[in-house]
Amino acid sequence: MTNRTSLYQNHLDAGAKMVDFSGWEMPINYGSQIEEHTQVRTAAGVFDVSHMTVVDVSGADAEAYLRYLLANDVARLDETGRALYSGMLNDDGGVIDDLIVYRMSFGYRLVVNCATRTKDLRWMALQTSGYAVSVEERSQLGILAVHGPESIERLCAILKDCGRDGEAEAAAISALGNFRGVELDDWFVARTGYTGEKGVEVILPVDQAPQLWEALLAGGVKPIGLGARDTLRLEAGMNLYGHDMDESVSPLSANMGFSIAWEPTTRDFIGRAALIAQRAEQEEGRLPLLTGLVLEQRGVLREGQQLACTAADGSELGSGVITSGTFSPTLKHSIALARVPVGTVGAAVDLRGTATPVRLVKPNFVRFGKKVFE
Repeated sequence: MTNRTSLYQNHLDAGAKMVDFSGWEMPINYGSQIEEHTQVRTAAGVFDVSHMTVVDVSGADAEAYLRYLLANDVARLDETGRALYSGMLNDDGGVIDDLIVYRMSFGYRLVVNCATRTKDLRWMALQTSGYAVSVEERSQLGILAVHGPESIERLCAILKDCGRDGEAEAAAISALGNFRGVELDDWFVARTGYTGEKGVEVILPVDQAPQLWEALLAGGVKPIGLGARDTLRLEAGMNLYGHDMDESVSPLSANMGFSIAWEPTTRDFIGRAALIAQRAEQEEGRLPLLTGLVLEQRGVLREGQQLACTAADGSELGSGVITSGTFSPTLKHSIALARVPVGTVGAAVDLRGTATPVRLVKPNFVRFGKKVFE
């Protein structure tokens, strides 16, 4: 039996096409995926992401526990409300999950992927041995993501309709910087999005989510499904767990090197020894890398397609593979993320039996509605 968020009926009322997503009945779209994508790039849209897992970590050893559990260092979160992105790795340096962790008044809050919920919670519980720490799944909390250039203004305009202290909370939300959050009684609002646009995530009690949803729709914010969420994140060059990385992939092969805190060298964390070996492989050119691909002629790049990769001198380097691919509604052509051998400067993909050249670019295609690659 599939799970449903507290907004299930609201999705049906809005005309959603519902699909199974990792055991949850979720909206893939409400009619036109391209229109929903464009809505977020040009105005404001709201996503129900209540299927994601909220985990609160507290106790005397909460910081020490998370410094061991995560590749990034929560000691960097030097004030309440700050956030960081991290991989949670296995002993071999593979990615169990990627997540956001927030510094809270009570300790820390993690938001992890719904598809990895069971193994994440099991792994996190296993690592508590020796630490005075509480790890609590907060299934009574939901998440609405409101994104787009008009998102924050439209959210702030409807706060009073949800029984909130509109003026004070609007000021607090409007003042948020990137990767910052604020606790507003039983709400937590943070600027840590997945679309490449301005926006916030509102974590709130599940029974309050329908009221906020309806107020946002009445205020001109459009409902957005998981289909557009995927094309938006890919345009922004953001990874999707289980596609661009997983437990078999080093974060160094998934553009996650920035999220590894190597210093201080005295901090031990799960996977560190393996990562040191992988970093040596990377320096020797033996570790594949994740790159962006652009196909500006007809055709669509898809996950799983194989690439024939070549070096600067034209010699063959072997094969690569597309990990995520789609038609970009903003750019009007196909884009992809692909894992390729180090030294790759040229690549071709088989499209309908024809070896079709694709261009390698930095894996970041669109930010704030504009093309950002050369």
